[in-house]
Amino acid sequence: MRKLLSAVLLSLPLATLAGPPETVTLAVQNMTCALCPITVRKSLEKVEGVSAVEVDFDSKTATVTYDPEQARLQALTEATTNAGYPSTVQE
Repeated sequence: MRKLLSAVLLSLPLATLAGPPETVTLAVQNMTCALCPITVRKSLEKVEGVSAVEVDFDSKTATVTYDPEQARLQALTEATTNAGYPSTVQE
């Protein structure tokens, strides 16, 4: 019985075992040119657990979809800050 359970669990895709992704919008500072969003996006994509990033230059925001079991909000804001674009979670 134990071998059967192990076989079933190993055959499941990892995505079915993970929790649902979350989405957060960050208010991003210092974006002054059309290339800034590319840097912000790349910095966020490097954070483990991030699955999607959309940066809006006009509204100075980044919308991030991530796995909360792999990434923390602090890691997201640190990633942009370390790239020269301090950010905070938008309320």
